[in-house]
Amino acid sequence: MTRNPLIVPAALAATAALVLGLTGPADAATARVTDPDDTAHGSDLLAVRIVNGENRLLVVTTHQNLRRSPSSGSSGTLYVDTDADDKGPEFVFVGGYFQGTDYVLLHTEGFGHKKWGDPVEGTYSMKLDYRHEKVRMRMSKDALDGAESVRIADRVAGTRSDGTSTGLVDWLGEPRSFTDWVDEG
Repeated sequence: MTRNPLIVPAALAATAALVLGLTGPADAATARVTDPDDTAHGSDLLAVRIVNGENRLLVVTTHQNLRRSPSSGSSGTLYVDTDADDKGPEFVFVGGYFQGTDYVLLHTEGFGHKKWGDPVEGTYSMKLDYRHEKVRMRMSKDALDGAESVRIADRVAGTRSDGTSTGLVDWLGEPRSFTDWVDEG
């Protein structure tokens, strides 16, 4: 029997890739939270995934019928709490969820736009994925003052076809409620 010298290394590489692929990232703690289908608008929040890594925080929100059109008025307000000894959030990530809009990470002293402060210095980004109906918000740990544990509260809103926005607000869970703490992992 003649052996092909490429078969054994290829088999080892495939096995290693399978094993490593199943273990997932070793440098981040992840939490997933679901939210009911409770608004009939494109910004309806269905789920949130929090990945708290050593160098960055990633929050991915999943929506129903996320729309590119500015007439949707879809937007999100993600509150980030980094200090268990200080009641309320220290940061807020605000952005539109329709094409052509912008976003910013701000300091805050609590909930509501009247408590928002200056923009954060540091690296952060937001990507809209209409095909998969997801919004990805990345924040460097430098931008979050090196926070090791975080929890979030998320609020999305939109505009009805008649131009009003009353009633089109969807919080992750109860209004102004946070997820459990997610430690850096």
